[in-house]
Amino acid sequence: MILKPVTSEKVVRMIDLENTLVFEVERKCKKDEVKKEVENIFDVKVNKVRSMFRGNKKFVYVKLDKKNPAIDVATKLGMI
Repeated sequence: MILKPVTSEKVVRMIDLENTLVFEVERKCKKDEVKKEVENIFDVKVNKVRSMFRGNKKFVYVKLDKKNPAIDVATKLGMI
């Protein structure tokens, strides 16, 4: 379902300031499926999932709970 994490300057700034991660996902997956998968894989609490289509790709913005810093998850993924 989750294809890959997105790494760019904007995403790194979002990780620091907004506690948000960005992933590229399959077009047909739903927000609750993404939420459950992120919570299970990374053992974190997700507050909100927003989605965006750009071209033929779907991106999701996953805002984590304040108790779970996104920088820790990004470090595990090798994004930072």
